[in-house]
Amino acid sequence: MSNTDMNMRGKIIFYEERNFMGRHYECMSDCADMSSYMSRCHSCRVESGCFMVYDRPNYMGNQYFFRRGEYADCMSMMGWRDWIRSCRMIPMYRGSYRMRIYERENFGGQMYEMMDDCDSIMDRYRMSDCMSCHVMDGHWLMYEQPHYRGRMMYMRPGEYRSFREMGYGGMRFTSMRRIMDSWY
Repeated sequence: MSNTDMNMRGKIIFYEERNFMGRHYECMSDCADMSSYMSRCHSCRVESGCFMVYDRPNYMGNQYFFRRGEYADCMSMMGWRDWIRSCRMIPMYRGSYRMRIYERENFGGQMYEMMDDCDSIMDRYRMSDCMSCHVMDGHWLMYEQPHYRGRMMYMRPGEYRSFREMGYGGMRFTSMRRIMDSWY
């Protein structure tokens, strides 16, 4: 495989112990359940691409974004008590970005169309809550707190009618950021 092919696909290596020790598992695509490959995961190395990791199988639970780099102690860094259970590769995207955010579920209430990062929907739009969205173009990260802090959720193109029904009922997303090709 050429370097160009590998950069387009992405590669992440998970290790059972901190500091890249113990058994490891190399992944170059989505993995819905890592338990068949390893019993736990406490560190990882992203050699290329970007990935979302999840603390539950089937891309559920808390999410965390990883780009190229070394993460010697993932659990402490993310503040998780559990370990990484699944991961999703974020495809490289070069193009325009467009997302509509809505104040209420099922695309109700105020609507704003975004084409760039927003560090606070309250400051920019006077919108206190975002409960549904429609991602038309690009891949995005939504954050629980302003200025891209707190828990996050990966959004790929599609309609998201109810964050509550997706299992994010207790979260309020207040800032959004595009996943840019320069991050790869």
